[in-house]
Amino acid sequence: MSDNNTGKTTKEKILSMLEQSRDYVSGQDICDSLSLSRTAVWKHINTLRAEGYEIASVNNRGYKLNGMPDIINEKCIRDHLHTKWLAQNVIYYEETDSSNNKAKQLGEEGEKDGTVVVVDRQTAGKGRRGKNWISPAGNCYFSILLYPDVRVDRASMVTLVAAMAVSEAVREVTGIDTRIKWPNDVVAGGKKICGILTESSTDMEYIQYVVVGIGINCNQKKFENEIKDMATSISLETGKDVERAKLLAKVFEHFERYYTLYLETEDLSKLYDRYNELLINKDRDVKIIENGRERIMKAIGINEVGALIVEDSDGRQETVISGEVSVRGLYGYV
Repeated sequence: MSDNNTGKTTKEKILSMLEQSRDYVSGQDICDSLSLSRTAVWKHINTLRAEGYEIASVNNRGYKLNGMPDIINEKCIRDHLHTKWLAQNVIYYEETDSSNNKAKQLGEEGEKDGTVVVVDRQTAGKGRRGKNWISPAGNCYFSILLYPDVRVDRASMVTLVAAMAVSEAVREVTGIDTRIKWPNDVVAGGKKICGILTESSTDMEYIQYVVVGIGINCNQKKFENEIKDMATSISLETGKDVERAKLLAKVFEHFERYYTLYLETEDLSKLYDRYNELLINKDRDVKIIENGRERIMKAIGINEVGALIVEDSDGRQETVISGEVSVRGLYGYV
């Protein structure tokens, strides 16, 4: 058995031995390998069980790992992660007010680029326009801290990059046909499965830091009455729970790739073709709501700066900018 236990706690070393074996691992082998007493091994096994690991024990055979808990701490994410710089530093909380608040604090302190804050439950999650984001356990709530060297007017495009990353990751891990409702809601089955809120600290011309807050409805089984007609989850769409750590790792991989392309041009010129393939509104009539006025236009797709190109019945085109207008489907949320 290879020795990759450097820097791990004793409990983590025992877990690694169980993970690496498809069969039972004798208690004596664990004792000999880690210089532990049988009582100490038994205590660590019970601690792992209390954390949700399914560990069988049989006399004269030892211990066998039969099931993993759905944990999204740094170790579990790192087990699936394949990025160069993003999420190499993960800060995990079982509960906090808001992952965005924590990430902004880290930005003020100069924490390194690509740091991610992941939480199980938020007590004061944030939505757009100051709304609360309801944050029960079983979902993914996380914020990415970035220091993009771009002009202030380019910061909003990071939100569209995040929507692409989430859509691609959910597709890859679960097989769900996710789409994007412009500019940054990820939808499945015509309902919202992910919300994204980007906040930034800026001076007059340049960005000091950007925090991208993302909430993905993963294993939630029901929603409150006021949102149940427009919200869904991976579990509701597939009929089974998703391994959240694996999903998060895939989001980070796709985000790193797309974000790198965005930085190369400081716009979406290398990304908007793929974004438009994912755009659920593309080539459909939508309702443009601006200052209380509603117009029906056809959505053509986004341009290189993330504005939505729309066309009227006479074929005249114009662009609408996120934050200035709302875009809704004619017959519902999308």
